[in-house]
Amino acid sequence: MDYGTFRGLYTLLLMAIMIGIFVWAYSKRRKTAFDEAANLVFADDEQSGADKKNAGAKQ
Repeated sequence: MDYGTFRGLYTLLLMAIMIGIFVWAYSKRRKTAFDEAANLVFADDEQSGADKKNAGAKQ
């Protein structure tokens, strides 16, 4: 096996891995988990706002 064949097989392997990642990321089974993870930033803001309201009520 020469170097060119090795490079071709390596390229095919990396392309198959990348296609696998795309399929995994865009599958419908993962959509709910990704949507939930995307909204974690907003959940943190709501939590800190509630903490500020509770702190003001205690004073």
